[in-house]
Amino acid sequence: MRSSRFVFLLVLITFARSATAQQATASAPQATALLQQSLAALSNGHAITDVTLSGTARRIAGSDDESGSSAAKALATGEARVDLSFASGSRSEVVGTSNKCLAGSWSGPDGVAHLISNHNLMTDSSWFFPTLSVGRMISSGKYVLSYVGRETHDDQAVEHVTAFQSSTFQPPAGIPTFSHLTQMDLFLDPNTFLPAALAFNIHPDNDAGLDIPVEVRFSDYRLINGAQIPFHVQKFINNSLFLDFQFDSAVLNSGLSTNLFTVSAGL
Repeated sequence: MRSSRFVFLLVLITFARSATAQQATASAPQATALLQQSLAALSNGHAITDVTLSGTARRIAGSDDESGSSAAKALATGEARVDLSFASGSRSEVVGTSNKCLAGSWSGPDGVAHLISNHNLMTDSSWFFPTLSVGRMISSGKYVLSYVGRETHDDQAVEHVTAFQSSTFQPPAGIPTFSHLTQMDLFLDPNTFLPAALAFNIHPDNDAGLDIPVEVRFSDYRLINGAQIPFHVQKFINNSLFLDFQFDSAVLNSGLSTNLFTVSAGL
């Protein structure tokens, strides 16, 4: 039964991706305006084609608690990768293309690459660099934006905006909608419009219907070549801190090659 649900889910995702131009709901003007203000604050009008962030990282997973070096890279076209180096070995996550289709993989200290489930590629790949995420929410034409309101999040006043991709295709009961799989919640500082947090869900490989909450928090913004970049990025999974990045270097528009983000088709 679980296998048949998984096959149907792949059909749903394929169909919905081809139908995203048929938006069922128009974006809220207030949400669009807030994201435009956020992008202006982040980029200061500069076009950003790629980014490389380098520094340290702490990883906490069960009894594992280790620190080492990190490098996070992303392209404006959607490719992204995170490379971590610890005493226990290296870890990587890559989102790119395979046979001209969106794909992703991760590897641990043994160096063996594992495919990321398709339903875990539905939210934005460059979660560690909000400038590209916000830019795609606005300009890709794929997202419906809604304004949730002014609220308090993590003891901070924020403006809450939701982005998701819609489709006219309605799955049967028990299968998550494309809108749900692609939903991201962005929390903006009401004074600076800089993102304070980005939230979305991931799911077990064989069960897209089970949500595992992820929240990425941004702080320590610094002005680099006219752009505001968060140098402290924390990733929480299921409400527990999983990754804690403290970057010490940010390089923009260095001309990163798409070859850095190739996902092997033979995985």
